[in-house]
Amino acid sequence: MEAIRAATPDAVEQTHDDLRFTVGQCTLGAILVARSGRGVCAVLLGDEPEALVRDLQERFPRAVPTAADAELQPSLAAVLGVVEATGSALDLPLDPRGTAFQRRVWEALREIPAGTTVSYGQMARRIGAPSAVRAVARACGANPLVMVIPCHRVLRADGDLSGYRWGLERKQTLLEREATA
Repeated sequence: MEAIRAATPDAVEQTHDDLRFTVGQCTLGAILVARSGRGVCAVLLGDEPEALVRDLQERFPRAVPTAADAELQPSLAAVLGVVEATGSALDLPLDPRGTAFQRRVWEALREIPAGTTVSYGQMARRIGAPSAVRAVARACGANPLVMVIPCHRVLRADGDLSGYRWGLERKQTLLEREATA
């Protein structure tokens, strides 16, 4: 599993000038895959492709995103393999950008096996910050790589579903898929 690299906010914006993306469809809706020169930097889910492109532009405001459908077909196919074959790993270089705290959470999320869930409190303890439960939840919400960083595996302390950037129905679907895989 490749480690998630550190980057300052300025570095995030400066290194994504060559951001390339493609949009496809999966069983969960529209999916966008974006790559920087260093690797996959965003995997976004939604109902409308146009909304995903807007989300990408908001995440990387200084970048000039360029549609690169033919070039990114192998990356899209690999990501679709992760989304559709729940629990499989992505064998592509990754370039998610976030704070040091977010990266710690995202690394810990990638260690949760498919079919397993943890609470936000458990995640906070796993990263050595037991009082940072809300910050863990915010880091999950900022996750730029849906399924690649499996934030859907984090639940409330009582086991109920809680917020999921990509929609609670998608979270429930993903958890059900993993439980039966």
